[in-house]
Amino acid sequence: MTARIYRPAKTAMQSGHSKDRWLLEFVSDQPREIDPLMGWTGSSDTLQQVKLWFDTRDGAIAYAARHGIAAQVEEPQDAKRRLMSYSDNFKFNRIGSWTH
Repeated sequence: MTARIYRPAKTAMQSGHSKDRWLLEFVSDQPREIDPLMGWTGSSDTLQQVKLWFDTRDGAIAYAARHGIAAQVEEPQDAKRRLMSYSDNFKFNRIGSWTH
């Protein structure tokens, strides 16, 4: 039973940084199986459904160590965003080519 500790990426509907929480979820050892009647995928491994949220990375690691869970920590990659306002499209000294 191994677990993965990571900070999920924000969805397109999120803009703030207030929900920077860490997630501990278990990695399945068994492959998913396809139901022959309905075609749904399923598994007999119920640990896939367990998701534990933590406020800090260290809290998630401490929980895994306290309960004897082998955990793999994935460091987050911060998005490289170009800060630009809408009015920058119409600047006099614009660097890019004018497309319209």
